[in-house]
Amino acid sequence: MADLSNMAKDTEKNSHVNVGCGLSEKKMSLDYPRKIQFKCVKCGICCGDTRERTRHILLLNDEANDIALATSQPISDFASKIEDKSPYRYELKKTIENGKCVFLNQNRCTIYSFRPLICRFYPFGLKTTEKEQRTFYYTKECPGIGKGKPMEEEDFRKLLKQASKRTKAKRGNGEVET
Repeated sequence: MADLSNMAKDTEKNSHVNVGCGLSEKKMSLDYPRKIQFKCVKCGICCGDTRERTRHILLLNDEANDIALATSQPISDFASKIEDKSPYRYELKKTIENGKCVFLNQNRCTIYSFRPLICRFYPFGLKTTEKEQRTFYYTKECPGIGKGKPMEEEDFRKLLKQASKRTKAKRGNGEVET
């Protein structure tokens, strides 16, 4: 199973639906947390290490290139090359003083409009099995869980669509590994 992030699996009761991927007509199974509310409270916990957890903010190759272009920095200034985390190729660097992402300034993301896929998903993660079962889960460490509007099936479909769009170029057969 591929894991979009290293979040602990804290999934409540899931709803099971069949959805089309958009990349192919093949049906896949999608599970997502039911009766969950979420609203970002802009606390920055997702952007760095905590006492309980070391965060790994992973980047696709295109994301690293986009950030480099937008910030006029070489990739090596803000990310380290990684292996064996396909489809990811880089990990964002963190500051030495507080273990936060180098692009976090006063709990605000300075690259928000082109932030990585993994950041767009938080506090949710996505696992995919060999049988095309997609399962969304969430971490309870995020203080935005339980706040805001209820997350609906369409919200999870949108996240899946983002993952599909950003990773489709990485695989030649039109399938998406997230």
